[in-house]
Amino acid sequence: MQLIIDLPSREVSLATHRRRWSEVVADSRWYNCRERIETNALGQIIMTPPPAEWHSDRQGQLVYQLQHRLGGRAKPECPVVTSDGVKAVDVGWYSEARHPIVSGQLACEVAPDICVEVLSPSNTDSEIQNKFRLYFEAGAVECWICDLEGGMIYYANDDVERAAESSTLCPQFPKVIR
Repeated sequence: MQLIIDLPSREVSLATHRRRWSEVVADSRWYNCRERIETNALGQIIMTPPPAEWHSDRQGQLVYQLQHRLGGRAKPECPVVTSDGVKAVDVGWYSEARHPIVSGQLACEVAPDICVEVLSPSNTDSEIQNKFRLYFEAGAVECWICDLEGGMIYYANDDVERAAESSTLCPQFPKVIR
């Protein structure tokens, strides 16, 4: 069975999600919330448990490796406006050329050049593929997975079905994050 949701255009989504995210960020109820907060296409809040220590550690290592190897701006928990709401990319990397486009925005209206998801045991393949489709639609160049063992898997050219051997943007990136 396939679920089909008719989403508004990117321009309408940006305006709607820009307004909704500013409401969420301004709401003091969320200031001390440990859960990750995202929204869906209707602007409803979706909360997930905070990540485990190893998840956070891998995010830190990814940020370090991206900054060290590429420069630019690596951002943990990077909020990105998608057609299905604001999603928190585990680690997003912006080139120096692209970063000024999103600098100062509450939620980035253009996806990072590289979007990295650090897998948790509860993640499903279809969930990650859907996130990658949303990130590519929002302008990502590559989407990566850091799997449960720290292994890196790369996707490029809006193809969430076929992994690449390595990253085109950072071919020297480590194969495993410890």
